[in-house]
Amino acid sequence: MLQTGLKLTEFSPGAGCGCKISPADLREIIKNIPDNSYFGNLLVGCESRDDAAVYDLGNGQAVISTTDFFTPIVDDPYDFGRIAAANAISDIYAMGGNPLMAISILGWPLSKLPADMAGAVIEGASAICKEAGIPLAGGHSIDITDPVFGLAVTGMVKTTHLKQNNTAKAGCKLFLTKPLGIGILSTASKKKLLEQQDHETAVNQMTKLNQEGALLGTMPQVKAMTDVTGFGLLGHLLEMCEGSGLSARLSYKAVPKLKNIDYYIEKQCIPGGTYRNLKSYGNKVTGLTDYTKLILADPQTSGGLVIAADPDSHEFNDYARKNGFAEIGVLEESHSETLVSIEE
Repeated sequence: MLQTGLKLTEFSPGAGCGCKISPADLREIIKNIPDNSYFGNLLVGCESRDDAAVYDLGNGQAVISTTDFFTPIVDDPYDFGRIAAANAISDIYAMGGNPLMAISILGWPLSKLPADMAGAVIEGASAICKEAGIPLAGGHSIDITDPVFGLAVTGMVKTTHLKQNNTAKAGCKLFLTKPLGIGILSTASKKKLLEQQDHETAVNQMTKLNQEGALLGTMPQVKAMTDVTGFGLLGHLLEMCEGSGLSARLSYKAVPKLKNIDYYIEKQCIPGGTYRNLKSYGNKVTGLTDYTKLILADPQTSGGLVIAADPDSHEFNDYARKNGFAEIGVLEESHSETLVSIEE
């Protein structure tokens, strides 16, 4: 860690993906984006609320393009860069693709924070890009009031391997690849209540690449996929349900959670993004309790993948078991405005 005595999160109005605009406000912002249907090669655009845009090259291959950035979620600038990079690259994996290169997006308040701290952020991002096998090939920076960082990432995918969040089928089993609770731990950190072991757990999870997404893209048994970020598990699962015209039954006890979450909830370490999320989509969910909503709507940063898979696939089920994926529910035909029902 760069020794400056300055703590990045003290300059952060929101933590990581918890600073995302709420789903309801985002719908209002993008509602007037023009129809892109006349771009015949655009396979995925804004209309599907997917993780990235996809453009067909016409040779069986497609380009994936995404960007993601946020305010500091940890104090260590090197770890901030690592987390932001892993989070941005995840969108490529969530589409079933492989990343090719990244460019950085940096906003830095040079009157408050020294340039060498920003340099450490870039170093951390470069380390994660190297782990993903891609170059950090350039970027753009501005002097701004609050620090922000992220990446724009380009990837490739065979068109037959492309995974979207709106192509799930009734009967698909739902799997989650990482436990929930990052938003709660991040809020505990801002309140100076986070234990060192829990801080290390959170950083390790947020810097873990979702590289399995590229392999999952090759599996026809995987019908739909997305990653879990600022809208929480419920928000991203609802996008899958709405896009696919389905509903979901979710088993709360099967959902993996980070250790010691109960302790931090008792300390009221609840991010504001949780309540913004619930205000946006809580009316579409039944079975929530005052406690479970704090977990299921918790905004994640560099969260895991949500996978909708053929229930009869022994190949996928074996892979999921070997890799520790949690089976958390099932998708069904939708018959009401309730799109997700929670079972204990």
